[in-house]
Amino acid sequence: MPERLGDRIGWLRTALGLTQAELAARVAISRVALSNLESGRSVPGERTVTLLAGVFHLEPLELVDGTAYPASKAERLPAVTARHTELELQLALLDRDLRWLEGAPAGVAARVTSEWRQRLAELAPMATSVRDVAALEDARRRVADVA
Repeated sequence: MPERLGDRIGWLRTALGLTQAELAARVAISRVALSNLESGRSVPGERTVTLLAGVFHLEPLELVDGTAYPASKAERLPAVTARHTELELQLALLDRDLRWLEGAPAGVAARVTSEWRQRLAELAPMATSVRDVAALEDARRRVADVA
């Protein structure tokens, strides 16, 4: 018997440390709608599956594979979806810059870390989950360690 898609969504959400409200906000549905998906009372449309897959860093077909998701809906899913948030992109760029700064002169390191402190402050509103907040705090610590 195939796994219920709602069970998979609930497990993935929990693994990311997201509440139902946080995940629902990321995919632009209500918390009640997400609860209904997780409990199996409703079946998500293609748009919602695609957005959920992006949050979970999966392709849409990977998310529904092996579940009871209707084949007629699965065949209409896009092959790929955006997997990363702006916050994740910026933190990856920070990692790149911090590696580069290992051999940079002190004056350059001070300027770059100052710019990153400002950018990290601007990114704070994008931290919408416990995981995002922790990643942002870790980034702030790493920038402070360079200075």
